[in-house]
Amino acid sequence: MLSPEARARILEIARESVKHAVLIGGPLPVNAAEEHPELRPPRATFTTLEEDGALRGCTGVVVAFRPLAEDVAATAASAATQDTRFPPVRPEELPRIDVSVSVLSPMERLPVGSEEELLAILRPGVDGLMLTEGMRRGVFLPQVWESLPRPRDFLEHLRRKASLPPGYWSDTLQVHRFTVEKVR
Repeated sequence: MLSPEARARILEIARESVKHAVLIGGPLPVNAAEEHPELRPPRATFTTLEEDGALRGCTGVVVAFRPLAEDVAATAASAATQDTRFPPVRPEELPRIDVSVSVLSPMERLPVGSEEELLAILRPGVDGLMLTEGMRRGVFLPQVWESLPRPRDFLEHLRRKASLPPGYWSDTLQVHRFTVEKVR
């Protein structure tokens, strides 16, 4: 668990990076060495933007490769300007944008041989899931359980996101799960 100080700084970086991306361009410059010690190790994050309660942008990474503070700045800027499902956030929208950050645990590969095995070990409301088949990949954060509470539905929608056919399963399908600490 992140400390209250680290959580507050994560939100500050995310909000400032959204603003920076919209008004200036690119992520907020952050020097991790000068940040709270909990924000220095590599961590993977997703930043979610909502406007008036509706999704307005969500981007992130699934593998930790840069310090947490820098990852938050990058994913927040990307959520504001590079989520291809939405036009870039406009300056006049900034006061209505709510920001939350999901800090991911390391990915855990699940050695499952069938859909039934996977469904038996999934933890609704807890697990995020990533399916990978060759170049196709789909990721759902644990928050998706709120709109898809049935494990079979969750999995089917994730297949669709990964551009896999309904009911698809193969010996080469890779399944990873993770959890998140949500900061809002």
